[in-house]
Amino acid sequence: MRVHRSGTTLAGAALAALALLLPLAGPAGAAPDADVRKAPARGTASMGMGVLAHDGRDGTPGAPTRAVQTEGVDVSSHQGNVAWSTLWNSGVRWAYVKATEGTYYKNTYFTQQYNGSYDVGMIRGTYHFATPDTTGGAAQADYFVDNGGGWSKDGRTLPGVLDIEWNPYGATCYGKTQAGMVAWIRDFLNRYKARTGRDAVIYTATSWWAQCTGNHAGFGATNPLWVARYASAVGTLPAGWEYYTMWQYTSTGPTVGDHNRFNGDLSRVRALANG
Repeated sequence: MRVHRSGTTLAGAALAALALLLPLAGPAGAAPDADVRKAPARGTASMGMGVLAHDGRDGTPGAPTRAVQTEGVDVSSHQGNVAWSTLWNSGVRWAYVKATEGTYYKNTYFTQQYNGSYDVGMIRGTYHFATPDTTGGAAQADYFVDNGGGWSKDGRTLPGVLDIEWNPYGATCYGKTQAGMVAWIRDFLNRYKARTGRDAVIYTATSWWAQCTGNHAGFGATNPLWVARYASAVGTLPAGWEYYTMWQYTSTGPTVGDHNRFNGDLSRVRALANG
């Protein structure tokens, strides 16, 4: 910033400094709240948006060596109209599309993303970004199923995903105790299965799961795990799961950013779709 010194007084300098601070001030007597200023708008959350800030990045995995894995992507309204043919030609064979968030938001690009992935040959499904501080688990499961989260046994539709992770709008655990969070998740999963006949996949990160559920081990026997970790290896899994079904390993992959590996070949992806 250039300063003109001619005619400057101490009082004028003080007023200028005060003017620079005024845009940051809130109501009289209130301190500025950086978290409030930076909070995203409701509805804009996407799968894994908190991973880098909380868990960081520790490399990327090399080529699979011990088992065949199948490349996939996840998308939301942030990606807009997705170049599905480009992804298919690069070897991506499955996709998950954000359908809903809370009971207040539906993905505005859902049709292009959900139908577009199917049209190029991918096996695809949908996910729900959970906000346990706004409404109950059963209510959010209903909203999800009613707005794109359903399932059909056509060999091309994967079961719905509960995306439960860091709260981008406020307190990390959405103001819930560990027991309260487990109860909320259970309500969502029970309602989803009652509505669709399928056990939903749980997407989460090990560190968030430990902090906000107390590393609850009660879902591993029924609900497939989609784990988030941006590193060269998947690392420690949340309690209750002996293996992962899907792994989100980067947010900076080609074409859409969020890339994943399915723990098995394409026949295993189809098997999950068929139930």
